[in-house]
Amino acid sequence: MSLHTLVSTAFQARFGRPPAYVVRAPGRVNLIGEHTDYNDGIVLPMAIDRAVWIALSPRADRQVRVYSLDLKAEAAFDLDALSRGRPAWIEYLKGVAWALSEAGYPLAGWEGVVAGDVPRGAGLSSSAAIELATARAFQAASGFPWQGKEIALLCQRAENRWVGMNCGIMDQMISAVGRAGHALLIDCRTLETQAVPLPPATAVVVLDTATRRGLVDSAYNERRRQCEAAAAAFGVPALRDVTPERLAAEGHRLDPVTLRRARHVVTENARTLAAVEAMQKGDAVALGRLMDASHASLRYDFEVTNDALNTIVEIARGQPECYGARMTGAGFGGCAVALVRAEGAEAFGGRVAAAYRQATGLEPAVYVCAASDGASVVEGVGSHA
Repeated sequence: MSLHTLVSTAFQARFGRPPAYVVRAPGRVNLIGEHTDYNDGIVLPMAIDRAVWIALSPRADRQVRVYSLDLKAEAAFDLDALSRGRPAWIEYLKGVAWALSEAGYPLAGWEGVVAGDVPRGAGLSSSAAIELATARAFQAASGFPWQGKEIALLCQRAENRWVGMNCGIMDQMISAVGRAGHALLIDCRTLETQAVPLPPATAVVVLDTATRRGLVDSAYNERRRQCEAAAAAFGVPALRDVTPERLAAEGHRLDPVTLRRARHVVTENARTLAAVEAMQKGDAVALGRLMDASHASLRYDFEVTNDALNTIVEIARGQPECYGARMTGAGFGGCAVALVRAEGAEAFGGRVAAAYRQATGLEPAVYVCAASDGASVVEGVGSHA
């Protein structure tokens, strides 16, 4: 049963009538451009065909009541009395309500059923998916115009200020404005976007190592400080403003560790632009090589991989269908991403999983992904918005 049918059927059973709307918002995987976002750089994510779905109907009062099929739990809040509390999952919905209200959007109450198939904790941005699905639910129930980029910024604000997670804009932006068959080049300084087609006859395979990011908070903050120190040494606002040529000429002024951190960011921005060029030419081989180079940079210069990520990437590259592979996300565990020939994607995933299991004793998860559209109303008035 599709998630669309699942949430609609569950809504009917719970509330005794069909939902007025069904909305969805996708998770994402970043193809290339890692740890560049907080350096005002560029990223190249794609929205995946795994999403959070909400079936809903407006209410006459200012209450929001939601039942989670995944958690088998209900929670509610009042739009006129928003306050932080428990359970943790409802805080994402409350945070979106708070951010939209603060920005002046007129909000109506609604009741709904939510379910999703974006794996939690795997680095595929289940949090942005729930935020954007919630924003779409409020838009459907309340009738305000949908402005993807503005809503993405408000969902980021919700996660930063309400939930307390200091994420960049990439996750919310791609979930809001993703386009089927395309990745999205996002300039994290200007928020300009450009849809870039995936090479023909390719699939993107996400390889979950089954290890989680134990060191990420302290290491992430340390990397940010090192990048800021490098930018200050060059006298620029962010490493985005340092060219590979300038780094080569003046990098000797940095200590060895800071130089390595800077080199990753500067070369990763260049690789991301080169990846766009390769994709526009339909050149899967060139794109794969750039993904390989990105992983090497993340491993040796930025030092954010772990043994599990390096192992699964090496196994993936050893398969005949694979053009290239790299870690994706913050690092220290989580997922890798591989670009493969579409016709062999399932067989590729099966062999990688078996070899990784044998090498590590861990049970990986494999997701063959297609690039999907961003947050949308899929049933009800405005379903083509």
